[in-house]
Amino acid sequence: MGKFVYEGNQKVEIDDRALHHLQVVMTTKLRRGEPFLFTWREDASIGGGRSSVWMHAGCNLVFKYTGGKVPELNRHWIEALAFTANAPSGLYLVHEPENVSAEQGHAVGVS
Repeated sequence: MGKFVYEGNQKVEIDDRALHHLQVVMTTKLRRGEPFLFTWREDASIGGGRSSVWMHAGCNLVFKYTGGKVPELNRHWIEALAFTANAPSGLYLVHEPENVSAEQGHAVGVS
């Protein structure tokens, strides 16, 4: 499990693969100068509920991974995450799309 840290005090554990996909979407939007809301569900061990943070170009973000291997990217998952990030409700983690053919699900590069 990796960690997403916002401004040094908001932290959430996220699976390395999911975190990598979120990082791609977040950094793409921030490079474009597009602020957005990011919301996640809190673990039941800390009371459950959810947290939201306002993502903007000046915020301090840390993406900490437990594994050393960079996961292959699924462009369909990136598109699904980007769709939520562009909606009024903001970015939230959606499940990775399943049943994608090998040709449609090829890896994408990170720019």
